[in-house]
Amino acid sequence: MSNKEMKILIFLINDEYFGIDIMEVERILSFSPLTEIPDSPNFIEGVINYEGNILPIINLKKKFSMNNIVGSNEDETKIIVSKQDQCKYGVMVDLVSEVKDISMDIVEETPEIVKGISERYIKGLIKLEDKIVILLNLYTILTDDEKKLL
Repeated sequence: MSNKEMKILIFLINDEYFGIDIMEVERILSFSPLTEIPDSPNFIEGVINYEGNILPIINLKKKFSMNNIVGSNEDETKIIVSKQDQCKYGVMVDLVSEVKDISMDIVEETPEIVKGISERYIKGLIKLEDKIVILLNLYTILTDDEKKLL
Protein backbone atom coordinates (compact mmCIF):
# COMPACT_ATOMS: atom_id res chain seq x y z
CA MET A 1 0.00 0.00 0.00
CA SER A 2 1.11 3.57 -0.56
CA ASN A 3 2.31 6.10 2.03
CA LYS A 4 -0.97 7.96 1.67
CA GLU A 5 -2.45 9.34 4.87
CA MET A 6 -6.03 8.72 5.89
CA LYS A 7 -8.17 10.05 8.72
CA ILE A 8 -10.35 7.33 10.22
CA LEU A 9 -13.27 7.35 12.62
CA ILE A 10 -12.87 4.53 15.16
CA PHE A 11 -15.95 3.08 16.84
CA LEU A 12 -16.92 0.04 18.86
CA ILE A 13 -19.43 -2.72 18.29
CA ASN A 14 -19.53 -5.44 20.98
CA ASP A 15 -16.16 -4.20 22.31
CA GLU A 16 -14.57 -4.78 18.86
CA TYR A 17 -12.87 -1.85 17.15
CA PHE A 18 -13.93 -0.82 13.66
CA GLY A 19 -12.82 2.13 11.55
CA ILE A 20 -14.08 3.97 8.49
CA ASP A 21 -12.59 6.69 6.33
CA ILE A 22 -13.85 9.99 7.76
CA MET A 23 -14.57 11.11 4.17
CA GLU A 24 -17.38 8.49 4.07
CA VAL A 25 -19.10 10.14 7.05
CA GLU A 26 -21.60 12.97 6.70
CA ARG A 27 -22.51 13.34 10.37
CA ILE A 28 -22.56 11.56 13.72
CA LEU A 29 -25.90 11.70 15.51
CA SER A 30 -26.87 10.91 19.08
CA PHE A 31 -29.18 7.93 19.31
CA SER A 32 -32.84 8.83 19.01
CA PRO A 33 -35.91 6.59 19.06
CA LEU A 34 -36.42 4.72 15.80
CA THR A 35 -39.63 3.95 13.95
CA GLU A 36 -39.70 0.24 13.15
CA ILE A 37 -40.79 -0.76 9.66
CA PRO A 38 -42.72 -4.06 9.44
CA ASP A 39 -41.31 -6.75 7.12
CA SER A 40 -38.02 -4.91 6.62
CA PRO A 41 -34.73 -6.86 6.46
CA ASN A 42 -33.62 -7.92 9.95
CA PHE A 43 -30.51 -5.69 9.88
CA ILE A 44 -32.68 -2.56 9.37
CA GLU A 45 -33.34 -1.41 12.92
CA GLY A 46 -35.81 1.26 11.84
CA VAL A 47 -35.92 4.77 10.38
CA ILE A 48 -35.49 8.32 11.68
CA ASN A 49 -36.34 11.77 10.38
CA TYR A 50 -33.02 13.21 9.19
CA GLU A 51 -33.17 16.75 7.81
CA GLY A 52 -36.73 16.18 6.60
CA ASN A 53 -35.92 12.85 4.93
CA ILE A 54 -36.49 9.26 6.00
CA LEU A 55 -33.13 7.72 6.94
CA PRO A 56 -32.91 3.92 7.32
CA ILE A 57 -30.75 2.82 10.25
CA ILE A 58 -28.63 -0.32 9.90
CA ASN A 59 -27.75 -2.39 12.94
CA LEU A 60 -24.19 -3.57 12.18
CA LYS A 61 -24.41 -6.27 14.87
CA LYS A 62 -27.22 -7.89 12.89
CA LYS A 63 -25.64 -7.16 9.50
CA PHE A 64 -22.37 -8.80 10.57
CA SER A 65 -24.18 -11.66 12.40
CA MET A 66 -22.62 -10.63 15.71
CA ASN A 67 -24.23 -11.72 18.96
CA ASN A 68 -25.35 -8.83 21.12
CA ILE A 69 -22.84 -9.46 23.90
CA VAL A 70 -22.68 -5.84 24.98
CA GLY A 71 -25.90 -4.16 25.95
CA SER A 72 -26.23 -0.79 24.29
CA ASN A 73 -26.07 2.27 26.49
CA GLU A 74 -28.33 4.69 24.64
CA ASP A 75 -26.27 7.63 25.95
CA GLU A 76 -23.21 6.29 24.13
CA THR A 77 -24.94 4.71 21.11
CA LYS A 78 -24.40 6.81 17.99
CA ILE A 79 -25.69 6.81 14.44
CA ILE A 80 -23.09 7.41 11.75
CA VAL A 81 -24.69 8.90 8.63
CA SER A 82 -23.05 7.79 5.40
CA LYS A 83 -22.05 10.48 2.93
CA GLN A 84 -23.90 9.16 -0.12
CA ASP A 85 -26.33 10.97 -2.36
CA GLN A 86 -28.22 8.14 -4.04
CA CYS A 87 -28.62 5.77 -1.07
CA LYS A 88 -28.06 7.47 2.27
CA TYR A 89 -28.34 5.47 5.47
CA GLY A 90 -27.15 5.50 9.06
CA VAL A 91 -25.29 2.79 10.94
CA MET A 92 -25.82 2.20 14.63
CA VAL A 93 -22.67 1.75 16.74
CA ASP A 94 -22.18 1.19 20.48
CA LEU A 95 -19.62 3.95 20.98
CA VAL A 96 -17.62 6.40 18.87
CA SER A 97 -14.05 6.25 20.17
CA GLU A 98 -11.83 8.69 18.27
CA VAL A 99 -10.69 10.16 14.97
CA LYS A 100 -7.13 9.17 14.11
CA ASP A 101 -4.66 9.94 11.31
CA ILE A 102 -3.09 6.78 9.92
CA SER A 103 -0.65 5.97 7.16
CA MET A 104 -2.08 3.59 4.57
CA ASP A 105 1.09 1.50 4.78
CA ILE A 106 0.02 0.21 8.22
CA VAL A 107 -3.22 -1.20 6.78
CA GLU A 108 -2.74 -4.94 6.42
CA GLU A 109 -4.64 -7.19 4.05
CA THR A 110 -7.54 -9.20 5.37
CA PRO A 111 -6.33 -12.69 6.36
CA GLU A 112 -7.37 -15.55 4.05
CA ILE A 113 -9.56 -17.07 6.76
CA VAL A 114 -11.95 -14.09 6.71
CA LYS A 115 -11.91 -13.45 2.97
CA GLY A 116 -14.99 -14.10 0.87
CA ILE A 117 -18.23 -12.25 1.32
CA SER A 118 -16.78 -9.97 4.03
CA GLU A 119 -13.93 -8.91 1.75
CA ARG A 120 -16.51 -6.77 -0.05
CA TYR A 121 -16.67 -4.35 2.88
CA ILE A 122 -13.45 -4.98 4.83
CA LYS A 123 -10.58 -2.85 3.49
CA GLY A 124 -8.03 -4.33 5.88
CA LEU A 125 -6.79 -4.49 9.45
CA ILE A 126 -4.89 -1.84 11.38
CA LYS A 127 -2.70 -2.63 14.39
CA LEU A 128 -2.74 0.28 16.82
CA GLU A 129 -1.12 0.42 20.26
CA ASP A 130 -3.25 -2.09 22.14
CA LYS A 131 -5.94 -2.96 19.61
CA ILE A 132 -6.71 -4.20 16.13
CA VAL A 133 -9.11 -2.05 14.11
CA ILE A 134 -11.14 -3.60 11.29
CA LEU A 135 -11.20 -1.00 8.50
CA LEU A 136 -14.60 -1.00 6.77
CA ASN A 137 -15.82 0.46 3.50
CA LEU A 138 -19.07 2.16 4.50
CA TYR A 139 -20.18 2.41 0.85
CA THR A 140 -20.10 -1.35 0.27
CA ILE A 141 -21.55 -2.66 3.54
CA LEU A 142 -24.82 -3.15 1.67
CA THR A 143 -25.09 -5.03 -1.62
CA ASP A 144 -26.86 -3.35 -4.54
CA ASP A 145 -29.89 -5.59 -3.89
CA GLU A 146 -29.95 -4.59 -0.21
CA LYS A 147 -29.74 -0.90 -1.16
CA LYS A 148 -32.84 -1.37 -3.35
CA LEU A 149 -34.75 -2.53 -0.24
CA LEU A 150 -34.12 0.78 1.55
